[in-house]
Amino acid sequence: MIDRQDVLAKLLASAAAAAEVVMRVYAEADVGVELKGPNDPVTRADKEANALLLERLAADFPGVPIVAEESDPSTFAGFGSAPVALFVDPVDGTRDFIAKNGEFAVMLGFAEAGVATVGVVDCPALGEVYGAALGSGAFLITKDGRAPIHVAAETDLAACRCAVSRFHRSKSVDAKLTALGVKELVPTGSAGIKGVRVASGALEIYAHPSAGLVKLWDACAPEAIVRAAGGVYTDASGRAFDYRGPVAQNEGTLAANPTLHAEALRRFAEATT
Repeated sequence: MIDRQDVLAKLLASAAAAAEVVMRVYAEADVGVELKGPNDPVTRADKEANALLLERLAADFPGVPIVAEESDPSTFAGFGSAPVALFVDPVDGTRDFIAKNGEFAVMLGFAEAGVATVGVVDCPALGEVYGAALGSGAFLITKDGRAPIHVAAETDLAACRCAVSRFHRSKSVDAKLTALGVKELVPTGSAGIKGVRVASGALEIYAHPSAGLVKLWDACAPEAIVRAAGGVYTDASGRAFDYRGPVAQNEGTLAANPTLHAEALRRFAEATT
């Protein structure tokens, strides 16, 4: 029997340790930007935090595959056949980290039989740490303490504010976002921060109706938190993410309370026909 509270406590501690590394590099003038590929930057913070997290998580979860963004894929080959797996994004929102706008996060997710069940999104520059374990709700930790969070109750898209990508936009994405008919589109950094803004009710919906594939380390932690907060988290066509693999799957992201999620799916479908 998996003790999700124990998993959560270990993930919170590891994320906090990684956040210290990330903030140390963030304070430096040169954060060591390199390109892994076209328009795909990586920094010293990504690499150093990734190494620290691998060491800590391997000690806390012996034998559990660690699917980490900055690791060689050979290190987690075959993770889909394991009963549980960890998903690590040491700096989600690297472009935001480089831009020094504060909207980046350390993200750690835990999946059981392909389903996201525990998640931590630590936003060190914002002083916010979000966590959840399925079955016991979601919460936000700030300097004022720990408090439960829940998705917004709004059911009318016309009254909603929607978290959208700051850097990954196109004409087709914007056309679909317009079809939602929301009150306001709010450019937001980091997939994790977009997700937790919905989980906490700060924004009503997160939509990225893109044809691009989503990496599982970008989805696992925020999905666990959104679901524990009473929301729905899928791709932009309503397909669930399967944390047994492949690493990149589905298309885009959509998160909201069940009513808004269903209506957004309907409008996206209409916009493509």
